[in-house]
Amino acid sequence: MDISFRLNGEHVVLTDVAPTATTLDWLRDTRGLTATKEGCNEGDCGACTVMVTDPDGTTQALNACILFLPQLDGRALRTVEGITGPDNALHPVQQAMVDHHGSQCGFCTPGFVASMAVAHLNGATDHDTALAGNLCRCTGYAPIIRAAKAAESAPVPEWMNADRRFFLAEVSAAGSSNQGFDVGGGNPPAALQPRTLDELATAYADNPDATLVAGATDVGLWVTKQMRELGQMIFLNRCDDLKQIEQEADGLTIGAGVTIARLIPLMEEMHPSFAAMLRRYGSAQVRAASTIGGNIANGSPIGDGPPALIALGATLHLRQGKDRRSMPLEDFFLDYGKQDRRRGEFVESITLPRQPDRLRCYKLSKRFDQDISALCGCFNITVADGRVTAARIAYGGMAGTPKRAAHVEAALLGHPWTDATVAKAMQAFSRDYTPLSDMRASAAYRLQTAANMLHRYFLEDTGQSTSIMEVQP
Repeated sequence: MDISFRLNGEHVVLTDVAPTATTLDWLRDTRGLTATKEGCNEGDCGACTVMVTDPDGTTQALNACILFLPQLDGRALRTVEGITGPDNALHPVQQAMVDHHGSQCGFCTPGFVASMAVAHLNGATDHDTALAGNLCRCTGYAPIIRAAKAAESAPVPEWMNADRRFFLAEVSAAGSSNQGFDVGGGNPPAALQPRTLDELATAYADNPDATLVAGATDVGLWVTKQMRELGQMIFLNRCDDLKQIEQEADGLTIGAGVTIARLIPLMEEMHPSFAAMLRRYGSAQVRAASTIGGNIANGSPIGDGPPALIALGATLHLRQGKDRRSMPLEDFFLDYGKQDRRRGEFVESITLPRQPDRLRCYKLSKRFDQDISALCGCFNITVADGRVTAARIAYGGMAGTPKRAAHVEAALLGHPWTDATVAKAMQAFSRDYTPLSDMRASAAYRLQTAANMLHRYFLEDTGQSTSIMEVQP
């Protein structure tokens, strides 16, 4: 397939690109840009971090190891070589890394520099968040954080603004935009890249066995770790219709292609606890690529998005060709690895009803950052005149699918919002869930901590301090 993008300020056109070729392999093996490193090859360590700018000027750090080359079409890419300016002028974060001894063996340094340069360009100063997806095994993080802080006040170099001024027409004139959405080779083509929902619906209806690729934070590992042949592929990154957010008086409709990174500030306004939980969803690099639709469609029982969305009463919208249908999100998950999705049908959007913020989300994992949940509990309980009038409680990691706690909800409804009611409702968890024991937690631990989360919600709702991030004497 043919694609067009900018690389370190240079216009690049590639023809006959293999759909599963990764950006990391191409940079190192074809372009000789070997500063970008391969570490884990699954998007965890950050050694392969690069800067990617969209046509709207948004610049984010992404993991090159699980970024397929077709996902670069119409975008601008900078590696650490392009972060260095003309005549080898150092970027402020590079100079700060030198001044503050932020590099020892140096293997991880280019990835750190890329993440730091993105934060510097965007004016972000929460360095713990920006660098949570970059692993250093020898330097220690203190000098790296000192370097990031030291560079905060330095002006953004002129060469770093060039990508934000590029026009999509410049990039796409010689690329795939003139070819419609049939941008693959062969019959049927190896890959499709639709630009509208209608084109996507047509492409998927005609190729129902194709692999849909949005952020590739999951699909990328099918290639880099499982060595799978994906066959027909449909890339969604140029389908802007999937990335829309529509706010109305009675609800909010979120396109399936909206990334977790874009969803966080929206949820910070509406449901801050959900936003705080999403902040722990992978790393900054993963959140910039992964989409809420992909998080739903893959049906993972430990996906962190669905429990919160179910607790909020979300409605899922699906499309197959010209036909559309909607359902409560909890009805989409039928069994482990099985969803109510027909051949050629895709997740189009999800709607959240507007409501007072009663949502609390509690994620339990061994690491605070960038870790898979042992379980994730989300609670949306309404209390009026001292009694529970509505309750929606959903968990991930407690069953083969994200699942509501129906018996627990029933034990709460109509009863006084008291410690005694909560204690009785906690006993109902064993009727709702039969969790498994695995490497993350035992079944007994999951049941006990799931019940404890309900108690935590009650304590927090009645004004008691419950933060596990604070140490009190």
